[in-house]
Amino acid sequence: MDFPKLNLPPVALRTRMGDRGRTMVWDVLRRRYVTLTAEEWVRQHFVHYLLEACGYPAGLLANEMAVEVGGVRRRCDTVLFAREAARPRLIVEYKAPQVPITQEVFNQIQSYNSVLKVDYLIVSNGLQHYCCRMDYAAQQVTFLRGIPRFEELI
Repeated sequence: MDFPKLNLPPVALRTRMGDRGRTMVWDVLRRRYVTLTAEEWVRQHFVHYLLEACGYPAGLLANEMAVEVGGVRRRCDTVLFAREAARPRLIVEYKAPQVPITQEVFNQIQSYNSVLKVDYLIVSNGLQHYCCRMDYAAQQVTFLRGIPRFEELI
């Protein structure tokens, strides 16, 4: 299975063939092999970017975190937790490279945030990345120029 080059640093992913002939990729956060889809290709590259380039601690990140939105069980793609408390600080929503980042994608991540109330939201299709900081007191959303390093998160 060929996937496009992403707007992220290259990563040497661990892959193997699964029981049903599907390509599987090692997820460093879930510590198991998962099916390699186009969206998973983006997730794995982005998680490695957060870990290696941005200094995010692996122990504070979780993939596929369950959240209940309006009585429906959903899953956040990646969540960063605060070091001092087990509260979510940042949510990342991934799309496959061929899926454009639209208002619908922002609506999806905002629905998760209506429950989690995090400080930062990131959406990425591996080619385009958007990060915004939430200011609940001022009821403002500020789009940032890039993905903040872990120590820059306020």
